[in-house]
Amino acid sequence: METENAVNYKFMGRSFNDLSINDDSSAFSDCNSDRSGEFSTASSQSRRLFLACTNSDNSDEFIRQLVSDLGSCSIDEQKNAALELRLLAKNKPENRIKIAKAGAIKPLISLITSTDPNLQENGVTAILNLSLCDENKELIASSGAIKPLVRALRTGTSTAKENAACALLRLSQVEENKVAIGRSGAIPLLVNLLENGGIRGKKDASTALYSLCTVKENKIKAVEAGIMKPLVELMADFGSNMVDKSAFVLSVLVSVPEAKTALVDEGGIPVLVEIIEVGSQRQKEIAAANLLQICEDSVVYRTKVAREGAIPPLVALSQSGTNRAKQKAEKLIELLRQPRSANAAASPSDL
Repeated sequence: METENAVNYKFMGRSFNDLSINDDSSAFSDCNSDRSGEFSTASSQSRRLFLACTNSDNSDEFIRQLVSDLGSCSIDEQKNAALELRLLAKNKPENRIKIAKAGAIKPLISLITSTDPNLQENGVTAILNLSLCDENKELIASSGAIKPLVRALRTGTSTAKENAACALLRLSQVEENKVAIGRSGAIPLLVNLLENGGIRGKKDASTALYSLCTVKENKIKAVEAGIMKPLVELMADFGSNMVDKSAFVLSVLVSVPEAKTALVDEGGIPVLVEIIEVGSQRQKEIAAANLLQICEDSVVYRTKVAREGAIPPLVALSQSGTNRAKQKAEKLIELLRQPRSANAAASPSDL
C-alpha cells in the first residue's frame, strides 16, 4: 500500500489503479435510497407508517396489507401502498427483506409500467430501495424489472428517471445483469440523462454508466450513443462538480479504439491537458492515466498530446503529484519524448 501522497480512490469495490479504475466512490453519487423528501409527516399514511415501524409484529402485518393493496382496483390505494412500501424500505434496512419476502417485488414492477406518473415514480423508487439489499438484487432482475426500469428512464418524471438510473446501477452490481441492462436499451437513455439531466441526474447517470461500461459491449453502445460529447463538456466545466466523475467514466471507456477516436474528435485531448495543469490532485491523476491509455498504442495521439503542451505540466506532476500520478506522468513523458522513428510501425488507431 502506498503512503505519503498516495490517494487510493475506490468505487463499488474497485480501485483506480494502473490504467483502470478499481477505486474511491467519493467521485460518484451514492445512488442510495430516494432523496426526494417530498412527503408530509402530518398525513394519516405517515402516522400509520410510524406506528407500523415501531413494532415488529405490526410491521409484518402492515407490510402484508400493503402488498395486498398493490393489487387493488383503486389507483389511490395502489399509490398509498407503493408510497408506504417505498418509505418502509427507505427508512429501515431490515424491512427490505421483509417486503421482498411478502411478495411485493412483482406487483411493484407492474406499477413501473403505469401511465400514472406518481404511481410509476413510487414503483420505481420502491424497487430502488429494495435493491439496496444484496439479497434482493437477483430476485428483482429475475422478476423482470430491467425493461420496466428502462421504460421509466425514457418516460418518467425527473425523479423517476434518476431513481431508475440508480436502480439499474444496483442491479448491475450483479455481473450477469450488465449485458442484459445494456441490451435493454438503457445505455442511450443514460447518456441522454448525463447530457440533459439536472445535477443529480448527471451524477446518477455517470455512476450507472461507470458500472455498466466495464463490459466491452456496453462501452461500444455508449460511444455509439454519443457519450463523449457530454463527458468532454463536463470535464471542461470545473464548476459542474462533474470533472472527477466524467474522467472516471472515460477511463473505463478508452480501452476500446472507438472511444479513443471519439474522444479525440470531440476535443478531449486539450481538456485532459488542462486538467493536468489546473485540476485537483485526483483530477490530475485520472487525466494523466487517461492520456496514457490514449497514447500507449498511437504515435498520432502522442503527437497531438505533445502539441497541446502537455509535457511541462506532466513534468510538474511527476515532481509534485501523488505517487501514482508521478508514475503515470513519468511513463507518459517517456512516450511523448520518443522520436516517431523509434516506433517500428503505426498502430491500427493511426491508420
